[in-house]
Amino acid sequence: MRDALAEEGATPRDIADALAEAKARKVSGRHPKALVLGCDQTLDLEGTLLSKAETREEAEAQIAALSGRRHMLHSAIVAYEGHEPVWRHVGTVRLQVRPLSAGYITAYVARNWDSIRHSVGSYKLEEEGIRLFSAIEGDYFTVLGMPMLPLLSWLTVRGILAT
Repeated sequence: MRDALAEEGATPRDIADALAEAKARKVSGRHPKALVLGCDQTLDLEGTLLSKAETREEAEAQIAALSGRRHMLHSAIVAYEGHEPVWRHVGTVRLQVRPLSAGYITAYVARNWDSIRHSVGSYKLEEEGIRLFSAIEGDYFTVLGMPMLPLLSWLTVRGILAT
């Protein structure tokens, strides 16, 4: 679905939103009376969508592509209730990767492969990946893939969370 949306010209932000909605819709179909949240995240490098690396070599290439450059993470949440979307939010964070040497990248991937292999961009900000960055603009939870503050606000407005 991600590749098809990209081929149709969808932006990385819109792809995150569509993937989050697809996940929520699928689970909502099995649990129609539940409030279901679907989430997804995309990495946008100057309009190019990066996917999760499948090999160490791909991880090294991704980090090398990010080295010295700025990129965005788009984290989407879509809430479904009764087979219908009732709320959505896409948070965006801008991240600046510091210039990295090839040797550092290789060593970083070797040390962290088990942890980063399922992360877009081949880093985890909450772990050693923080060392890759010189600046971050935006919400920490959005970097982690779940814009918690807007979600908690919406759940409070809905009366699901007490004030």
